[in-house]
Amino acid sequence: MEEQYISKLHPVVDYGAGVFLLIVAILTILGNSAVLATAVRRSSLLKPPELLTVNLAVADIGMALSMYPLAIASAWSHAWLGGDTSCVYYALMGFLFGVCSMMTLCAMAVIRFLVTNSSKSSSNKITKSTVCILIAFIWLYSLLWAILPLVGWGYYGPEPFGISCTIAWSKFHNSSNGFSFILSMFLLCTVLPALTIVACYLGIAWKVHKAYQEIQNIDRIPNAAKLEKKLTLMAVLISVGFLSSWTPYAATSFWSIFNSSDSLQPVVALLPCLFAKSSTAYNPFIYYIFSKTFRCEVRKLQCCCAWRVPYFSSDNSMENAVSTMWSGRDNVRLSVAPRAQNPAAAAP
Repeated sequence: MEEQYISKLHPVVDYGAGVFLLIVAILTILGNSAVLATAVRRSSLLKPPELLTVNLAVADIGMALSMYPLAIASAWSHAWLGGDTSCVYYALMGFLFGVCSMMTLCAMAVIRFLVTNSSKSSSNKITKSTVCILIAFIWLYSLLWAILPLVGWGYYGPEPFGISCTIAWSKFHNSSNGFSFILSMFLLCTVLPALTIVACYLGIAWKVHKAYQEIQNIDRIPNAAKLEKKLTLMAVLISVGFLSSWTPYAATSFWSIFNSSDSLQPVVALLPCLFAKSSTAYNPFIYYIFSKTFRCEVRKLQCCCAWRVPYFSSDNSMENAVSTMWSGRDNVRLSVAPRAQNPAAAAP
């Protein structure tokens, strides 16, 4: 076995990393399977933007199924298994699903911003066909970036600690071709999407804040305050959570471009990698906290009960406002609209 594929970590650290990835894999598969099951069972009720939530779950579960078993087995073997072939496969899958998740979050932010700040007629132009085309573009865009290292622009290789593979950052130190790939990738797959996400959610938060100010003299202030809090927290937790998980890894990777791979201790290089992989696990927990529908579906799945679920309740308008996995313009307007007299009147 080549030396680059032998773990540089203590065996105890390898076993610990394997256990951590096993836990993340189990949580990711179970949680995102519940998200997909919920989407299937209420497919006729899904709004077009909710398809992006489904796509994010597909990307997360795809990463867990295609990558984590190999990483766990390698960690417990104290060496990377499969040599160059499996290394390229693992790195390609990681790049593919990582870019797909980032671009999906970016698309979610942009659409939510447009829907929140548009008129009713304009928001209706976002159809399921439009979102499906957008999802197809996201996958093609991600696949394009993932195969570029295979055709000579960029490289795949092992991580400095030996039991994982990714873009070979250290090879770009003296390569203008490689550096142009890294610079382009950081700008188009990381920096611009991240700035777009931040800008869109700041705009949404400002819109919700103004909506709250408009109803200060109405007796529904408590409900409006809860709605503002839940919308803002859900947006922040889903997007910033992903970005914060990957930022340490991006920082250590960027460091490796300009410095020797030996300048970082193997454990220091390992921790950001594990932290980034944990990003696939926590979205279902956010949905469970903020979505009444998702909570009901999880309980139904646990109990193996009937397929019909009372998604909406006419006597709880605040829960209805955040009951779906998606929150858009209609949810914001609900805070300033008069209370509906029946479920049919509350429909958008």
